Amino acid sequence: MNQIIDGIDYGPLAQLLGKWVGDKGLDNAPDAKAEPDLNAFTDELTFTVAGRSENAEQQELTVIKYHHLVRKLENGLIFHDQIGHWLYEQATGLIMHSLTIPRGVCVLAGGSIKQHGSETIFEVKAKLGSETFGILQSPFMLEKAKTTAFKMRLVVDGNSLSYDETTSLFIYGKAFEHNDKSRLQRVTYDMG
Repeated sequence: MNQIIDGIDYGPLAQLLGKWVGDKGLDNAPDAKAEPDLNAFTDELTFTVAGRSENAEQQELTVIKYHHLVRKLENGLIFHDQIGHWLYEQATGLIMHSLTIPRGVCVLAGGSIKQHGSETIFEVKAKLGSETFGILQSPFMLEKAKTTAFKMRLVVDGNSLSYDETTSLFIYGKAFEHNDKSRLQRVTYDMG
């Protein structure tokens, strides 16, 4: 589903536009001993158009912005609030996902888009130390809860969206694979 909005072809990013909600999330986060602590969650994900971006008169990107709000299923309290952008370079097929978490962590992940039947699959990765698709974090986070890698697989099929993301951490003196996965449904198609 490619869609032209205000003269801009958003390509596969158009499939993400709108507000999505779900109550099927599962967070596998580390506890104080870096042991798995499973929490069910609800989430709300809103994607809106951000326009076109040009780099050095040579690279043209199409951009959408998003806000992701996650609440514990048991009590409705927010435990994750994230903002960022998805960027698409039509000339190469490159997809990029930038995200900021208000704990002092920023990620720029890159990858590709695949079509599998009616599903569009967005897959991106980032690694600590990479000069291209990498991770930046505050001194505290680097010392206490270092993010070493990030990968995400997001699948859109009509008005259904699912994601599975893993953040590799070194926390409480141990390596831990922090995983979040969820299924959401589009409730509005608002281009913002």
